[in-house]
Amino acid sequence: MSATITRRHKRKLKADINVVPYIDVMLVLLIIFMVTAPLLSLGVDVELPQAKAKPIEQKKEPVVVTVTAEGAYSLKLESADPEPIDAATLQAKLSAFVKQNPEVPVFVAGARDADYATVFDTMVLLQQAGVPRVGLMGQPPDNAR
Repeated sequence: MSATITRRHKRKLKADINVVPYIDVMLVLLIIFMVTAPLLSLGVDVELPQAKAKPIEQKKEPVVVTVTAEGAYSLKLESADPEPIDAATLQAKLSAFVKQNPEVPVFVAGARDADYATVFDTMVLLQQAGVPRVGLMGQPPDNAR
């Protein structure tokens, strides 16, 4: 009779999973990602590609505003030669010219060594003059065909 009692009080098998080790691993990974994520977004040197794009064909001669490396402006209206100009005169001339010819394309040709802020300020100046769209000019790479 004692043998039957011990058989009845036998322990049942546990079907539960112990998740404590998984939680520990998850917390360690969380800490690793929290430490490394800010280091990944500090900064990356980017070398922009050169494009072999076809030139845009225009019906009208474009107006070209050139920005030199020193920050000086020159303006080329239609087929005339480029002339040095200051910012106030540039804004006044372009405002009058664009009012007469609203469809004329306007481009900014910034020198390679020109400051980005100067080129951006030139675009703002053209927007204040009433130019609806401003394009940036570039040159194809030397080895382009």
